[in-house]
Amino acid sequence: MKSIPIIIAIAIGIFPANETLAAGSGSPTTTEKSCKKKGMVFDKTKKKCIEASRGIFDDDTLFLNARNLAYDGKFDQAIHLLQLAENQDDPRILNFLGFSNRKKGRLTIALSYYERALEIDPNYILARSYMGQGMVADGNMVGAKEQLAEIRDRGRADSWAYTMLENAIKTNVTY
Repeated sequence: MKSIPIIIAIAIGIFPANETLAAGSGSPTTTEKSCKKKGMVFDKTKKKCIEASRGIFDDDTLFLNARNLAYDGKFDQAIHLLQLAENQDDPRILNFLGFSNRKKGRLTIALSYYERALEIDPNYILARSYMGQGMVADGNMVGAKEQLAEIRDRGRADSWAYTMLENAIKTNVTY
């Protein structure tokens, strides 16, 4: 699965309804369309691609571009952008560092990022779902089921995050 439908992303809160479309929604960001070199991000003010470095872009811009790159399978580029964020305790940043590292096969590192995200925001169900999927990939079905129960117990059994983790537990196929 390369991207998730926009309506699902809005419903689970990873894509605010009032934002312009970004990748992961089916529409590539300007960065993805224009900036082919690793570490480059489209600067709306300068209207060109510039090398991303700490302090040039706000954390939201870095997060959105990194999330989109991660959903497009560009995990190293996503990690690079996420590491430039000023707030390294932002659960979104930590979650997508976890996601990107998990997809790169670095499960131990990924789990540590998910755990940090959940220490900060125990209700961040997307981190719970991705963490549970990592546990499925590692054969830890007990841990995955615990995360599924946590999502359910937090009132989110109707969410994409719950459905995807439940499916991963049933099929052993992760997102």
